[in-house]
Amino acid sequence: MRPRFHLAFPVDNLSQARHFYHHILGCALGRSSDQWIDFNFFGHQIVAHLSREPQQEETNLVDGHQVPKRHFGLLLTKEQWCQMRERLEQHEVDFIIAPHIRFEGQPGEQATFFVTDPAGNGLEFKYFADESMIFAK
Repeated sequence: MRPRFHLAFPVDNLSQARHFYHHILGCALGRSSDQWIDFNFFGHQIVAHLSREPQQEETNLVDGHQVPKRHFGLLLTKEQWCQMRERLEQHEVDFIIAPHIRFEGQPGEQATFFVTDPAGNGLEFKYFADESMIFAK
């Protein structure tokens, strides 16, 4: 079994976070209170914490796209990636970076797309046709 990660992140509305992560992304609900909600993020534990702090929208230029500096996501198989893309399209979630191939023909070539949750947290979903390229230089 691979290690699992735990990530806590701020949201400004727990109801909207619950809808996005549970109903749109399909994450199972865990424990919760009036200040936080646990989600099963494909085997990993993520926790949305209610926060009144504004989200910063800083980006870095990566392969021609402005990528949110703070983001998290998943490395998926091609089939899972296509299913997630279709699921988000069915729920009319806007892509902040549309599905595309990044670093095409170079080490680390990957298919990727970005969305944000209702609080502005960036999420990236990607797959590598060749998983040996995940950490390629």
